[in-house]
Amino acid sequence: MVSSSAAGSRQQVFVLVGGTGDLAMRMLWPSLAMLDQDGFLADNLRIISVAREDCGTEVCVDRIGNAVTKRVGESLEPGTLARFRKRIVHVALDAAKDDWGAKLKAELGDIEHLDVVFFLSVSPSLFKPICEHIERAGLNKAPNRVIIEKPIGRDLASSKVINDSVAHAFDESRTFRIDHYLGKETVQNLIALRFGNVVFEPLWNSQTIDHVQITIAETVGVGERLGYYDEYGAIRDMLQNHLLQLVCLLAMEPPSALSSDALRDEKVKVLRSLKAITVDNVKDHTARGQYGPGFADGHPVAGYEVEKGSPSNTETFVAIKAEIANWRWAGTPFYLRTGKCLPSRSTEIVIQFKPLPHSIFGTEAKANRLHIRLQPDEDISLTVMNKAPGLTAEGTHLQSLDLSLSLIKAFEGNGEKAPRRRIAYERLILDALQGNNAQFVRRDEVEAAWMWVDGIIDSWTKTSMKPQQYPAGTFGPVSGYRLIERDEGRTWND
Repeated sequence: MVSSSAAGSRQQVFVLVGGTGDLAMRMLWPSLAMLDQDGFLADNLRIISVAREDCGTEVCVDRIGNAVTKRVGESLEPGTLARFRKRIVHVALDAAKDDWGAKLKAELGDIEHLDVVFFLSVSPSLFKPICEHIERAGLNKAPNRVIIEKPIGRDLASSKVINDSVAHAFDESRTFRIDHYLGKETVQNLIALRFGNVVFEPLWNSQTIDHVQITIAETVGVGERLGYYDEYGAIRDMLQNHLLQLVCLLAMEPPSALSSDALRDEKVKVLRSLKAITVDNVKDHTARGQYGPGFADGHPVAGYEVEKGSPSNTETFVAIKAEIANWRWAGTPFYLRTGKCLPSRSTEIVIQFKPLPHSIFGTEAKANRLHIRLQPDEDISLTVMNKAPGLTAEGTHLQSLDLSLSLIKAFEGNGEKAPRRRIAYERLILDALQGNNAQFVRRDEVEAAWMWVDGIIDSWTKTSMKPQQYPAGTFGPVSGYRLIERDEGRTWND
């Protein structure tokens, strides 16, 4: 964590590199504006937009205002945009030119009295030259820090190259690798749910949990990301980061504290405990798919290879049976899947508990299930068995009942207005401004995840395991269903 005393007396500056890009307009500028609206930004905080596009501050700020209005809609209060716009200056800089750092330094002013956060919302290929510019201009001195977006490489080797290039300018304590899933309210609530309640933690192990499912489903295809996606595929784009981060939060041991190192130490232990998937079991433990012609997201879909215009071995769907080799989770599989052009857009976690060892109610008693939904609606519910109301001659009958643990529903039940659903980046940007890196990904986490994923990809190559086509608008290939149904009594929660 960056020392708060080192930064406290300095003026904060947020430098958004890639300020006119798609991510910035959809997520980052709206997040900053809402932090401003809610009073989380220092009164004198400055924001510098950096991009190659020489559109001028006025035009850039107009675009930002439109993007914020479009993203947050009715949540935007009068006066927010007028105040927020005054913070922003746009600077046209090209990372290919040697004067990048010098020009930014001139805009920043006296660096000795500033606390600068750089957010690199650009291609990872630009991380190295931009960090070199920052270092040559002397803009990397503590407490200044950098936020970098995924993908951090496409395998372990390329990840190390990227991390090395960033580490030359910023030490690990001042390098914030962002995964926006870690900023989602329900994801952050996983820690509170597990470690803030005595009722869950004693049951959170292989003795009572049969299996865990984590699904990230998208209805859209690759769209304008085809060039990037064809190189990365579903396993690199989604599983290596988002899905494995969720596995870590669900499976980790109780940390000694909520400090950044304590949390991240436990997450690394989970990643290092994942059983390797090899050529001997890759066909039983994984499924690869690629969407073909069909109908998804309300539109006809031609199919991935038709969209690309040539044959492709890239998977748009992946499912994996992951096993964790430690005392807590031995024998309890984690089924992971993600894909594009699926029937619904959702991110959910299902904790399936084991059935009763003996039921006095016959076959009516169903096993408990904890259902955590991250999107499109954030909700947590626990399915328990309840006596069916009424009187019958046959005796007691059971029915399943969902106990809602949703904050939104709790507010609605009290007649209060539910809190605004925050953009995940809001929490993470605020943490970065405060120097708190607990919810960011440490280098050894990234590399441990890549090591496991590289083994799967290598096994696919060695066994010539190609993606199986599935019709757009369905939940993936047949092999995805076989993956879980091969274990008797288990099915996906579709």
